[in-house]
Amino acid sequence: MKLQPLFALPATLLPVVFAAADPHAAYTEHLDLHPLPDGHLYAGFNFTATTSHAAYEAQHFRYFPRSLAQILQHTRTAELHLRFAFGRWDDESWGARPRGGRREGGTGAELWAWVDGEEDHPEVLEERWGGLVNSLSGLFCASLNFIDGTRTTRPVLSFEPEGTHKHGNEAQLLHGTLPHEVVCTENLTPFLKLLPCQGKAGISSLLDGHKVFDANWQTMAIDVRPLCNAKGEDCALEIQQTVDMVLDVERSMRPSHDPIPRPLPIEQIECDTSKEYHSDDTCYPQAPSGAPGWSLRKVFGQPINGNCDLESADATPNYPITLHVPADHPVELLSSASLPGKEEKMNLGSTIIHYPLPPHPHTFDISLPPHPQPPEPRNPPLLHATRHLTGHGLDPPILTTTLSNPSLSKNLTLTYLDTLPWFLRPYIHTLRLQRLSRACGDSAELQQLFYTPARDRERGSKIELLLHLPAGCTAQLSYGVEKAVLRYAEYPPDANRGFDVAGGIIKILPDSLLDEQVNNDSKREAASYLRTPPLLLPLPTPDFSMPYNVIILTSTVLALGFGSVFNLVVRRFVLVEEVPAAGLPTRLRDAVRALKLRLSSLGGRSGVEGKAGRVAGGTTVAG
Repeated sequence: MKLQPLFALPATLLPVVFAAADPHAAYTEHLDLHPLPDGHLYAGFNFTATTSHAAYEAQHFRYFPRSLAQILQHTRTAELHLRFAFGRWDDESWGARPRGGRREGGTGAELWAWVDGEEDHPEVLEERWGGLVNSLSGLFCASLNFIDGTRTTRPVLSFEPEGTHKHGNEAQLLHGTLPHEVVCTENLTPFLKLLPCQGKAGISSLLDGHKVFDANWQTMAIDVRPLCNAKGEDCALEIQQTVDMVLDVERSMRPSHDPIPRPLPIEQIECDTSKEYHSDDTCYPQAPSGAPGWSLRKVFGQPINGNCDLESADATPNYPITLHVPADHPVELLSSASLPGKEEKMNLGSTIIHYPLPPHPHTFDISLPPHPQPPEPRNPPLLHATRHLTGHGLDPPILTTTLSNPSLSKNLTLTYLDTLPWFLRPYIHTLRLQRLSRACGDSAELQQLFYTPARDRERGSKIELLLHLPAGCTAQLSYGVEKAVLRYAEYPPDANRGFDVAGGIIKILPDSLLDEQVNNDSKREAASYLRTPPLLLPLPTPDFSMPYNVIILTSTVLALGFGSVFNLVVRRFVLVEEVPAAGLPTRLRDAVRALKLRLSSLGGRSGVEGKAGRVAGGTTVAG
């Protein structure tokens, strides 16, 4: 018992030694809760960890995940951005996208990174890129290894490095997408393993796969970037892990013992009596009004399990929970520890409340009762974009993207990136920018075009545009495409479903990006992104049952023909007189067979005679 304090002493000194060895080591986390109209709730999780460049090179990690760092070191990756997303963000009802769309990815999986490599040696860059996607595929249990040359592009305008790269760095940008990737719990579990608390404490304890993947819209992001001072010295490496989701409050609070949605009895449904077809036997449900009541325990299935404060020596107060509610909406704190939050008034009609988290043995929960007034949407979006494929029959399809600037006073300058598979060939001579509103005037124009043609079964095509969209303008960007004919083995197992085409990536350049006097950091932080939904491309699909029929018929004909020829070639036809005499074993076998037949015939004859005698004797006695 006396040795226990001696063993505990190195454990208490260990954080102090690590902090002295790596002054940049830090970890923070934050949760942003924002009720949305129509009974939805936005939840944004952010986890940030940093380490010094010296500790990174020496593989001395405290908060930075070692498994990911070793992959970046082996593949010489200077900056990494990985996205997993599904669902659709309803910007008309919910407002602007969270974080300006910078932590959002297209449906499926999306990856872009800056990898060290020289233009004179493309094979080295391809080898490192292949090692990166294969390693990340194994780390996150995803199909990233299918990002090959046919799904890799080299954008010029759409992406800029978020980190501070050293002068003279030969890092090259590579971008790949997998729009058909299905995001599930297998991707969330490795995501949580990268965190210091691994989902056991802190706000990450709310990330349950049943709730996350039941959301209307969800995206997971991993961003790794280098950060240096103005002189390019004292560098550090930062990783940001982000989870953004929009939950349906009513569906998320469904009891666990009855998870299947069931219709309410007719007497519990509020009918809209203003409809003309309303009657005793016809009811149109009334649209929900106001904001529903909810709590963290009911929405996520459990409260927050304490904090994940690894910097206990830091005296700075930390408020990792932020709640956006109307000013007159009451909020009840259900924490096992007394930790009051601080309020901040915004826009004279809303309140932002910041909450700290109690120590790990305690739990944290907040509850909001129903409110008659619905919550206000987020800030209005900067741009509305839709994308669709037109054409039917033998007509050549046309890929159309509609861009609308809802602002009446602000002009927009944006870049548009379209990545098409090699079997969807665009016709650049048909590229048109059509003005659909009078507000466009003559200033809505296409300023720059970067095009990389496709090569069959080697690489896809890339179309990157720089556009100017005046205030209140709605324009339509369109160009014709051609569908290629695939080989039999190139169709997926669900060929009749169609092929997924990645959505377009739109980067909105703010005014600060057009001013050369603004420093680079403010430029990168100010950029906003928007991604259009993916497309489902139907291709001419052969009847896959016919090859099997042909195989069966061909095999039958070959078997009959080959069997007949083989029988004629191998079999020997001779006369009976030419058959050679049988040997001793054959004669013995024939003799034994003849003996058996003789004995069986004798036994049958004696049995018949005995039966006849017994019948005759019986007749005599009776007479």
